[in-house]
Amino acid sequence: MHPYAKFGILILIIVSTLGWLALEGVSETKTYYKTIEEMAAMGTDAQVKRLRVGGDVEVIERNGQQVKFRMIQKENGKNLTLNVVYNGKDPLPDTFRIGAQCLADGKMGANGVFQASRIQAKCASKYEAKPGAKPGGNSSYAKPATT
Repeated sequence: MHPYAKFGILILIIVSTLGWLALEGVSETKTYYKTIEEMAAMGTDAQVKRLRVGGDVEVIERNGQQVKFRMIQKENGKNLTLNVVYNGKDPLPDTFRIGAQCLADGKMGANGVFQASRIQAKCASKYEAKPGAKPGGNSSYAKPATT
């Protein structure tokens, strides 16, 4: 066999292995945003798949490192709730408070409580423009005084 053919086969094997590893890594770490209703419809599949669930924070209980809270989703006149327990190492976001929208990453426990490993939150009112602010402008900016 020609020496360049052996080298080409080796390169092909290496590139194929790296491509396979990259695809496996991406498919393992990706999660889709689910509503509480969609997750409830999954049944026992929710216990084996890593999920990202969204809703509004309604109640928060802190017990040391553990944070228990309830998410609510108001849809079609129904109030759907999900109990969540967060035991993560990362601190919770500053915007995580009652009434804030949040996303919880994790798995559904057999006891019906969502076990979150990561929390993302935002408060919609924090990102709204101030009344009377010009679109695209920063109304709170003050020019420095000149001497």
